[in-house]
Amino acid sequence: MSELLFEIGTEEIPAGYIRPALRFLAAASAARFQELELRCGRVRTVGTPRRLTLAVEDLQDRQPDRRLEHIGPPKKAGFDAQGNPTKAAIGFARSRGVEVSDLQVVTTGKGEYLMAVEEVRGRKTEELLPGVLADLIRELPFPKSMRWADSTLAFARPIQWLLVLYGGKVVELVIEDVQSGATTRGHRFMAPDDFQVTGFADYLAGLGERSVVVDPEHRRQMVRHEVEEAVRSQAGQSGARPVLDEGLLDTVTNLVELPSGVCGSFDEKFLELPDEALITSMREHQKYFSVVDGEGNLMPLFVAVNNTRIDDLALAASGHERVLRARLEDGLFFFHEDRKRKLADRLDDLEGIVFQARLGTMAAKSRRIAELAAELADWLEPGIKDLVVRAALLAKADLLTEMVGEFPSLQGVMGREYARLDGEPEAVAVAIYEHYLPVRAGDVLPQTMVGAIVGLADRMDTLVGCFAIGERPTGTKDSFGLRRQAIGLISIIRGLGLSLSLRELIRAAATGYRGVVDAGREVREELLDFIRLRFANELTSSGVAQDVVEAAIAVEFDDITDCMARIGALEEIRSQEKFFVLAGSFKRIRNIIKDNRFTEVDPGLLREDAE
Repeated sequence: MSELLFEIGTEEIPAGYIRPALRFLAAASAARFQELELRCGRVRTVGTPRRLTLAVEDLQDRQPDRRLEHIGPPKKAGFDAQGNPTKAAIGFARSRGVEVSDLQVVTTGKGEYLMAVEEVRGRKTEELLPGVLADLIRELPFPKSMRWADSTLAFARPIQWLLVLYGGKVVELVIEDVQSGATTRGHRFMAPDDFQVTGFADYLAGLGERSVVVDPEHRRQMVRHEVEEAVRSQAGQSGARPVLDEGLLDTVTNLVELPSGVCGSFDEKFLELPDEALITSMREHQKYFSVVDGEGNLMPLFVAVNNTRIDDLALAASGHERVLRARLEDGLFFFHEDRKRKLADRLDDLEGIVFQARLGTMAAKSRRIAELAAELADWLEPGIKDLVVRAALLAKADLLTEMVGEFPSLQGVMGREYARLDGEPEAVAVAIYEHYLPVRAGDVLPQTMVGAIVGLADRMDTLVGCFAIGERPTGTKDSFGLRRQAIGLISIIRGLGLSLSLRELIRAAATGYRGVVDAGREVREELLDFIRLRFANELTSSGVAQDVVEAAIAVEFDDITDCMARIGALEEIRSQEKFFVLAGSFKRIRNIIKDNRFTEVDPGLLREDAE
């Protein structure tokens, strides 16, 4: 058994591509070796923007030999009465590469048959690896791929070198014009020359000496440390700390090979921007970390992570500051332009945004949401109806703002901030933001009833409309994120413990589409089934027994809170010994009466009080 080391050296791969690619390399290689009956030990992957690397310990040197038994024609068809082989036997032997005399007779359940035994010698691993590794390269999935020069290969970025070692020896592999070898490259700027390696341990050590931290987890820890140290060195003991956004940490980790943090500053005038707008501008455009003080207030500081060690930190910081200033000037300009009009003044402009070609504009959707939200408020909390309707009408108005046009992730956030500046009630402003929550599974839920009601109305309007025009999720296609919409709806109802009829909610939403599309009974029942399935999947994936879930929703699925109560009761009683006795009694009763149809009760037959 020997070690396999396989590195694909490239131009800089986009940060978001690297982690999925490494996961694929590990899973696909392990599956392929298992398919080829090659046992192996630990499978590891590491990588940077310039390299994707696979290391496999104790990979078996050759496949095991195999004995294959091929059943042929019946014996009586293979030999005549004198024992001479017929064309059937001769043809079977020829097809299996053996002599007729080598054929054996075996007895099966159908009688005696001819059998050819084939001894297949296992191939050497070094012979199999070129094909396996070439397939891995071709099959690596990327969101977008490219071709370069005369290449027929589509890959994330051009391949520059290939390191392929098995047992310390080079495995011959050619991908396009790139020939495999025993060398790799260090940091592009700090150690660009090729150097030879003999194995994975030598590879890690050699790259470390040449300014490349190839292990993503180690590099991520370094990014975190560098960012924290940069703030500490700039702000001293003021209590300042970086906002360590996990998504940004992941991105920056895969943008660099040797992280080095530097702290810069920006003009305090930019603090006029809402915090989320400032943070988003720094994060999405520049990949900078923002900084807050001990009380959580945003400070006019940021941290950039460079890809090289820096001697003159002040010079590096000033370069980042110039770039960021231009971005923030744009943001401040957009903010001031947006403030020239109130959110309410933008509602008519929503007629210019198409929600869906057959379902109308965002203005029409806003009106439907407001009508449905008003009905929901009547059911749940009539006292907040006016706030709910106002929030629903304004919920989509920030889609027309310059800030959301520049940063789509700020939808709802800018609506909340502009509503506050416009003097709208705080409950309305908060609801504009909250109606998008939860954004994803496990995300925070709306904390106010106004926000929850608008969020429910928005999601149900989308679900009913899309189901009415046949835009149902199929396989991997879910253009309108309907699975996410349904899960969000379920999460809000569960999280807030709302007692609500889904059938009535769907019916009310369908009413809003009258004269637009037909959301009849069949569509409504299909949507209810879709929500039921999402509800069941959510519960079973969280650890609730499948039979408990199925038993609870088989009786009735309309009020999610009621379903949860039934599930809780079932879980409680099934842990008691008497449950199985009771279940057995019901099963016997069902078996007794299953072929009978009872239409009335005869009181004269009742004897016990319990009856």
